[in-house]
Amino acid sequence: MDIKKYEGLLIKKRRETEAFLERLKESSKPVDLNDPIGRLSRMDAIQQQQMSLESKNRALLTLKQIDAALGRFKDDSYGVCLKCEEEISEKRLMAKPESPFCSVCQS
Repeated sequence: MDIKKYEGLLIKKRRETEAFLERLKESSKPVDLNDPIGRLSRMDAIQQQQMSLESKNRALLTLKQIDAALGRFKDDSYGVCLKCEEEISEKRLMAKPESPFCSVCQS
């Protein structure tokens, strides 16, 4: 397994996730209920804010998983399932390089 390739994928994904979080900052701010924009527009704004907050939470979880995966490079446990301790397939690592589990244990 080409460890450097996966490390590069993780670093790239980390940068992309951080950029995504930066773009979400404005849309996840609280909605000002005193803003005279109309009831339906306010409801749309609140719904958009909630969707942005959910996206932000998923992105933060992804960052934690990426950091944990990068940490596994240090102790040579990257690519090994944390549950069954078998190797994670390269196909899975290419799709989700931060994955701590093999396909079988993930499901």
